[in-house]
Amino acid sequence: MTPHTPHTDIQQTHFLYRVMPHSFAPYLSLMRLDRPIGIWLLLLPAWWSIAMAAGGVTFMNPAHIYLFMLFGLGAVIMRGAGCVINDLWDRDFDKAVERTQSRPLASGAISPRHAIFFLAGLLCAGLGILLTLSPMAITLGVLSLIPVVLYPLAKRVTWYPQAILGLTFNFGALMGAASVTNTISLAPALLYMAGFFWTMGYDTIYAHQDIADDGTIGVKSTARKFGDKSPVYISVFYALTSLLIFLVGQMMGAGIGFFALWAIACLHLLWQIRTWSINDPTSSLRIFRSNRDFGFILLAAFLLA
Repeated sequence: MTPHTPHTDIQQTHFLYRVMPHSFAPYLSLMRLDRPIGIWLLLLPAWWSIAMAAGGVTFMNPAHIYLFMLFGLGAVIMRGAGCVINDLWDRDFDKAVERTQSRPLASGAISPRHAIFFLAGLLCAGLGILLTLSPMAITLGVLSLIPVVLYPLAKRVTWYPQAILGLTFNFGALMGAASVTNTISLAPALLYMAGFFWTMGYDTIYAHQDIADDGTIGVKSTARKFGDKSPVYISVFYALTSLLIFLVGQMMGAGIGFFALWAIACLHLLWQIRTWSINDPTSSLRIFRSNRDFGFILLAAFLLA
């Protein structure tokens, strides 16, 4: 692996590399297990939705706790599968981007053939988890694979690959509620839309890390499309996120605890925009990763609803 650089989130000293056999290291890196922020961003909308559908922590039972754990495991597996798919598509692009040159497929640590076999194993494990959920959740889980596969292609043909990622990463907002109720009502649909705009914001910030390299190799992104106006667009995305979550709270008949934490979450989004240094890759990574905190604040809000 290449040495650590300030604007990358690759963690060569992560404890997993110390406790697992050396031969596992490329596969751990391929799944980004040393960089769990993607797992949290995939998982938290599902946890919001389960807590919402359960009616908050007061009404949660062992079945809901089981769903929390099941979705947690599923997020690890499916985020890993998504990373493999992405890196198979992008291995030639990754060689040309400083931040991604050390990824296992780009560096040759794993061959495409071995990556495909590994992907098949992850998808089988994910399917095993999916089949334990309700019929509606199973249907949604299968549908979610479409944007998962299309996302790496999107950055080649559209300026808005972040929109495809938003559609992908927030399926948990639909699946979580469907696992509890076996239906899709307006509240989880609004939560899904909130997650979509949240992703549009945080992934635009993330994409600013690679804006120079992406311009050289022709990869499209909202960061390149919006340019210096990105903070304005992100402000709109975050405002829509906040409004939609407020509406979900109203539909739930949530109490003051929910709205107090919602307000804190909104302030966190405002803090992101005010403190982000758009031309500093280190700042982009730091602000992007802080969205885990936003997600946990909202989880607490739904649990207290």
